[in-house]
Amino acid sequence: MPAPLIVALAGGVGGAKLAEGLQAHLGARLTVVVNTADDCDRHGLRVMPDHDTVLYTLAGIEQAALGWGIEGDTHAVMNQLGVYGEPTWFSLGDRDLALHIARAAALRRGDRPTEACLAAQRALGLAARILPMTDSPVATAVETDDGWLEFQEYFVHRRQEPEVRGLRFDGLEAARPTPEVAAALEEATAIVIGPSNPLVSIGPILAVPRMRDRLAAARGRGVPVAAVSPIIGGRALKGPADRMLASLGHESSALGVARLYADLVDLFVLDDADAELAPEIEALGLRTLVTDTVMGDDASRARLAGAVLEALEPT
Repeated sequence: MPAPLIVALAGGVGGAKLAEGLQAHLGARLTVVVNTADDCDRHGLRVMPDHDTVLYTLAGIEQAALGWGIEGDTHAVMNQLGVYGEPTWFSLGDRDLALHIARAAALRRGDRPTEACLAAQRALGLAARILPMTDSPVATAVETDDGWLEFQEYFVHRRQEPEVRGLRFDGLEAARPTPEVAAALEEATAIVIGPSNPLVSIGPILAVPRMRDRLAAARGRGVPVAAVSPIIGGRALKGPADRMLASLGHESSALGVARLYADLVDLFVLDDADAELAPEIEALGLRTLVTDTVMGDDASRARLAGAVLEALEPT
């Protein structure tokens, strides 16, 4: 039987944690497709928050208390930028800045974003691959009572406090999956949607033109697709997913997330705390796996990933 080739869709801390657990089982047989609609330009450098969070997590150097940035990083450059009057609310550590500088140099040489990202992954010795969903620029905008905000203005500067009234993904109509993403989906033996915000982390990936078609084609070949709920007991463990779901008219629950994915997945993974929702989720035509989905350390990340992989195996 051929070795499994797993594609995970991810963004943010929850998706990065599950990706680390999957990498522990799969090594180079894992490809992670990440959201790029959160990307932004800071101080003349291209910053890719979702890619970099997954990168640092898979490299084992993420800032454990926050889930993003590099453990033990310093902020001397950012402090000095403040002296020169530069805005510092989007804080970048000194070692983190090194990645953005190297990536900016690669992009100026004419490398595609995917090529620049793969080079950084090789430098850090990753086993798995991390692929941007597209090489085209896509930007999430958030509608609030104060009007439309750039995503990082909402997420970081305003600390996710404004109520979200709408979302849009600028540039999406011109975007396409990269050749690397297309090939990964064609070769996959299973696909896993991580416990990431379904609206602003997974949503942009699925909204890339032809991406849903490629997922449907994979399912048509018998490739199973699983999704892990980012909502436990009606709440997100990190980030604004629960509030965003509610303000945009969705149910803030594992069932609400399952409804969003019902036409895309075969298996839905929910936490023990939401076990009573399993029958309603199964009524959507999905299989369920009820297990402990809280990933507090490396062991629990590997345990959850192993449970998902086992549930995806042919019966």
